[in-house]
Amino acid sequence: MLSRLEAIARATTEKWEGEVLELNGEPDHMHLLLELTPRTAPSAFVNNLKTVTSRLIRKEFGEHLQQYYWRKPVFWSRSYCIITVGGAPLSVLKQYIEQQEAPE
Repeated sequence: MLSRLEAIARATTEKWEGEVLELNGEPDHMHLLLELTPRTAPSAFVNNLKTVTSRLIRKEFGEHLQQYYWRKPVFWSRSYCIITVGGAPLSVLKQYIEQQEAPE
């Protein structure tokens, strides 16, 4: 499922004229290092990314996901965190994301 999420995220980001530089996931969240154009409103991008990934993942993995839903089939929570990193070295950011524990 994580590899499918990555493919969808990369395709969606490309449509927004951006690039996924690094991606990793944990059982309950994902880390993405993105390069987006200055014209891109981060909140609009995240909303679109969550909508697209949710729709496709629920369609493709619906039976597996059914056991994790409480009431409604909601794939993502409404929250997200965006941190700009204009001065941090890219290598440090990539290393941080790579070191996050991926689900087995």
